[in-house]
Amino acid sequence: MSDESSSQSSGSKDGDPLSFISRLKRRFFRRVPEGTLRESLEEVIEDHPEGGVEGISDEERSLLMNTLEFADMRVEDVMIPRADVIAVDEKLALPALVQAFAEAEVSRMPVYRGTLDEVVGLVHLKDVFIVLAKARGTDGRLRSFKDVTLADMMRPILHVPSSMRLPDLLLKMRARRVHMAVVVDEYGGTDGLVTNEDLLEQIVGDIEDEHDIDEDGDSLTTIDDVTYEAGGRLAVEDLETALGRSLRQGGDETEDVDTLGGLVVALAGRVPHKGELVIFDPSLAFEVLEADSRRLKKLRIMLTTGSEPQGAVE
Repeated sequence: MSDESSSQSSGSKDGDPLSFISRLKRRFFRRVPEGTLRESLEEVIEDHPEGGVEGISDEERSLLMNTLEFADMRVEDVMIPRADVIAVDEKLALPALVQAFAEAEVSRMPVYRGTLDEVVGLVHLKDVFIVLAKARGTDGRLRSFKDVTLADMMRPILHVPSSMRLPDLLLKMRARRVHMAVVVDEYGGTDGLVTNEDLLEQIVGDIEDEHDIDEDGDSLTTIDDVTYEAGGRLAVEDLETALGRSLRQGGDETEDVDTLGGLVVALAGRVPHKGELVIFDPSLAFEVLEADSRRLKKLRIMLTTGSEPQGAVE
């Protein structure tokens, strides 16, 4: 009896390759109150250290956790923001459409009517190639494209709310056999864009995609001891960690911002122009290096000595 108990005890040590599976069996092959199955699985995965078992790799452990977290995520957590959406007007002529694809280096784009708030479909580069192939005459020359419109190539596109759960959206996209959806706000305006790659990345990690933003360009770069540079999409949380201080003040316009660009816009009360300085406090200032009319693309973060830089916006 004691030998059997000893054997069972030794077989459940953390170093045993089967210990992870054994812990799962002990938790799930017994009667448990309804609603605790997922919590138990999360607890087993979180408690088990990375690299601590031969029976499951760190990658598999990560996939399990990502899958569980995926169920709680919503479209707003992963969508491409409106400012980064690449789209074309439905009135665009075919030669201009080809040029737009060449410049954007994407395979599909939403098509809007008048403004981006009225997305009526999407156009795929493959369909453009088909039109071009059919337009070539017997002599090899292309005929006139005056009669070709975007409507001839346009495909339907999903419209989904930002509050939709990711599992629901994934099922809907699979059922409709589409790879892209427009995210709309409560008033019906366009809030952003989401692709099936954006969803899958939450489980398997980064997938190179034509709509992905260059995250390296948004990382924090150290210039010297008192100067940094970063893209406007740098997470404020990352900058706070690097500077060792809080940058969001409770109760004011900076409280709910998530990105460096959003923080600077909130401080200035508008989108500052290239070259403008925005003061956070006597010891910190931001200089706009690149911007357009809608957003800040690149900024310089300067730790000051307390004297206010000339030309600053407070």
